[in-house]
Amino acid sequence: MQFYAESLTQYKRLKTREVKIGILLLGNFHPIRIQTMTTKDTMDTMATVEESIRCIEAGSELVRITAPSKREAENLLNIKNELRKRGYMTPLVADIHYTPNAAEIAARIVEKVRINPGNYVDKKKFELIEYTDADYAEEIDRIRERFTPLVTICKEYGTAMRIGTNHGSLSDRIMSRYGDTPMGMVESAMEFLRIARSEAYHNIVLSMKSSNPLVMVQAYRLLVKTMFDEFGECYPLHLGVTEAGDGEDGRIKSAVGTGTLLEDGLGDTIRVSLTEDPELEIPVCKDLVKRYDSRQSAVSSRQSAVGSQQSMPDIGKLPYDPFSYQRRETFTVDNMGGKHVPVVIADFSKIDKITPQHLQGIGYRYDEVTDKWNIGDAAADYIFCNQVLDFALPGTLKVLSYYNTWLLAPDKEKYFPILDGDQYLNGAGSISSTINFVMIDCYSSGYDQQPLEKLFARLKEDKTAVICLSSTNTNALQSIRRMFVELMTYEIKNSVILICDSHHATTDESLIHYAVEAGGLLLDGFCDGVCFGHHFGNAEVITDNKWLNTIAFGILQATRTRISKTEYISCPSCGRTLFDLQLTTAKIRAVTNHLKGVKIAIMGCIVNGPGEMADADFGYVGSGPGKITLYKGKEVMKRNVNSEVAVEELINLIKESEAWLET
Repeated sequence: MQFYAESLTQYKRLKTREVKIGILLLGNFHPIRIQTMTTKDTMDTMATVEESIRCIEAGSELVRITAPSKREAENLLNIKNELRKRGYMTPLVADIHYTPNAAEIAARIVEKVRINPGNYVDKKKFELIEYTDADYAEEIDRIRERFTPLVTICKEYGTAMRIGTNHGSLSDRIMSRYGDTPMGMVESAMEFLRIARSEAYHNIVLSMKSSNPLVMVQAYRLLVKTMFDEFGECYPLHLGVTEAGDGEDGRIKSAVGTGTLLEDGLGDTIRVSLTEDPELEIPVCKDLVKRYDSRQSAVSSRQSAVGSQQSMPDIGKLPYDPFSYQRRETFTVDNMGGKHVPVVIADFSKIDKITPQHLQGIGYRYDEVTDKWNIGDAAADYIFCNQVLDFALPGTLKVLSYYNTWLLAPDKEKYFPILDGDQYLNGAGSISSTINFVMIDCYSSGYDQQPLEKLFARLKEDKTAVICLSSTNTNALQSIRRMFVELMTYEIKNSVILICDSHHATTDESLIHYAVEAGGLLLDGFCDGVCFGHHFGNAEVITDNKWLNTIAFGILQATRTRISKTEYISCPSCGRTLFDLQLTTAKIRAVTNHLKGVKIAIMGCIVNGPGEMADADFGYVGSGPGKITLYKGKEVMKRNVNSEVAVEELINLIKESEAWLET
């Protein structure tokens, strides 16, 4: 395999081994399966059964249940028997972390076990230990001795297994050799996979989860390449952004990470980890998966892509590294490109008469008493419209308009033209001396390379030109990514704005659409700005520019390309959770949501505690019933704080660390 996917220019599913999980077949071009995880105490049989049924009836094809000890693992039998008695045959998955004995019990009961190679045998004490090659080999032998019994049981009982790496729970041994890297994540899983293969056990699914979509995407891509390089084949992949959070932010972060990989043709089953009731994860999964229903074929031996995808030139060599982030090199035009964060352009083109009140939705509030504009952290940088406004704009806001409208604008320092290729090359007489936005529809029907090369030649010499890329193709992300490859091959360093319109009927589907298409390009280091619009048939159904603006800044935040608010790394509840995660997350958000750029992790228990908080500034972790441990980075600052005062103590910790701002 040349890259990490079957194709980078069209959607094409990656062929993976077929895995049997009870009555369910996974991989090998079977439909992308949807799953979730229960939140009730596993020892509460009936509560877990009822919650499982709600998830199944919502559409979950696999249900995962935590089994942190032998007691919970043994009780899986009662849960399974009750579900089967009620006619529910959906496969169950036991979630195992620190207890191999629990995994061996569960593997005799349920259809699949999930182990975390970072803590199944190894320990994580945040210790840096130097290993010689001989020491390292000895540790692998120790893993083999402890892991092989589970493999033997799975083979005997026909039980499937997920080897699920978590970015934040890499063992000290892996960290010592590979560091906190995607390669460390891959090698953590590969060690276990090699042992399983040596025992002729192949009923395996793998995952590379992280709360950071960028790390997650790079790790999955690297895993696929590593498996093909070493084995010549790929095992099925379970996709998910762990600890995504709740609400729009959680959905955006999940869609950015999972959707980027689905666009690559990777992924055989997905979960969206939200800090909400588990059945609420299922509609988000469905919206993600159905994007590809019209693009993937029925199950067959090799064919995996059908539909109205536009063909385009193959990629001979990638001019960027898909396994490590580096932003595409550009020169600066005003506040775009270079070292500037990506800009946000608000689409006002469907508003008949724009007034100052419309600007409130995109971060600008006019105060009549002081005759001044108040500008928020998530304020759009430009608006796109086709009218000359009859009021003075805030000092930082500028306008894009079509060429003929731009000619009428008296203030050429505030208004800039949008030109199609013909206007830019031939038709327009006078253009702006500072910024000109040039539109390119990527590889649409009738694509012709020759005019494109002529356009490239002029763009390359024009320090005022900003390129606007869009695509009406079904494979729009691949089309725009292919155009970026072309720009980089021709060494064109103009800034690029992504124009992304949604034609979906609901806001939920549109959110997924923007997050996948823009997020995937931003994670590859592309795009110096975004502009989102919404059209459904001939009608404009989204006129809420505030919502579109929020989504745009949310995607930039999720891709870590522009930070405009507090970030919450919040795990979904499970049977291990030691407090009400949803309520606590809401309380913490209410008092900290003004801390721009601060990352706060809210973890239900120690399993998803200090490890998954590796990327956070502060952590709030359940350490026992009614007890919370507070972290600064990876360091414990306050142990076993009473939950009644823990939020207040978290605020005090942030203040002591000089990260607090008064509202």
